[in-house]
Amino acid sequence: MTALTTPDAPATTTPHRFSGPRTGASMALVSMLSVQLGIAVAVGLIDDVGAVGAAWLRLAWAGVLLLVLVRPRPSQFTRSSFGAAVALGVATAAVTLLFMGAVARLPMGTASALEFLGPLGVAVVRGHGAGRRWAFVAAVGVLLLTEPWSGGADPVGVAFALGAAACWAAYILLTQRVGDEVAGLAGLAVSMPVAGLVATVVLPVVEGPSVVDRITPELLLVGLGLAILLPVVPFTLELLALRRLTTAAFGTLMSLEPAFALLIGLVVLGQVPDTLAVVGIGFVVAAGVGAERTGARTLPEEDLPFARPQTG
Repeated sequence: MTALTTPDAPATTTPHRFSGPRTGASMALVSMLSVQLGIAVAVGLIDDVGAVGAAWLRLAWAGVLLLVLVRPRPSQFTRSSFGAAVALGVATAAVTLLFMGAVARLPMGTASALEFLGPLGVAVVRGHGAGRRWAFVAAVGVLLLTEPWSGGADPVGVAFALGAAACWAAYILLTQRVGDEVAGLAGLAVSMPVAGLVATVVLPVVEGPSVVDRITPELLLVGLGLAILLPVVPFTLELLALRRLTTAAFGTLMSLEPAFALLIGLVVLGQVPDTLAVVGIGFVVAAGVGAERTGARTLPEEDLPFARPQTG
C-alpha cells in the first residue's frame, strides 16, 4: 500500500480518469456492498452447517487462495513479525467466528453496529479530547439497538457481537504491527491460512464431528464463491480506494457499514428493523463519522483506525 502524506491530501496525484476521489469512494462503497452480501449469503448457510461451519467455509478458502496467490517467503519475515502474523490470524478467526454467531441470533444491522464498536473504540481513543463525546453517542446507539428494557435482543447474540468488537480492535492493533514489519500482502497470506486452521480446529468442537458429513461438494463451491466475494474482492477494491482517498475520507465511508448491513439484511434476508433500531444505527454511524473526523492524523493505510478484518 502507498502511505498517505497528509490527512487532507489525495493519496495520488497521477492524472488518470480512474484515479480521482469519486472513483475511490465508489470502490469503497462497492467493497462494503460486497462484504455485506457475502455475510448475507453466509447467513443462509447456517441452517446447513451452523454458524461456525459458515465461517469456516469462508476462512478456509480465503486462506488457500491468498497462500497460493501471494506465496509468502520466509525471508520476508523476522521471528517477531511472523509471530505477529500468526496472532493476527487468530484474531481474524475469532472476529469472524464470533460475528457469525452474532448474525445467527441478531439482525445483520444490529450485529454489525455492535461489532463496529471495536474500531470505533480505537478511533475514539485516538481522537483524544473529543473521544468521550462520540463514545456517549455510540452508547446511546447501542441502547437503542439492544433495547435492554424490553429483553427482545438475544443476550448471547449481543455477547458474541461485543466479543467480535473486542477482537476487531485487537485485529487493528495487530494489523498495524504486521503492516509496519512485513511488506506487501505477505502478512495477510500468513494470517489468513492461520485463521482457516483455527476455524478447522473449532468447527468439530462447536458443531460436532457430524458437521463434516454435511459439507457437500456444492457447499464447498459456495464457500469458494464466498471467499472471492469476501475477502478477495473487497480487499482489492479497498487497496485501490486507499490510493485515491485520504485516511479520514476512507474511515468516514467505512462508518456507513452498519447502515449497509441494515439495508442488505432488509433486502436479502427480509429483516425489517423497528424504528428504534434504525435510529440506533444512525447514532453509531454518526459516532463513527465524528470520531474519524476528529481523530484523523497522518497514518499509513495499514494503520487506518477502521481497517477491516478481510473476512467479515
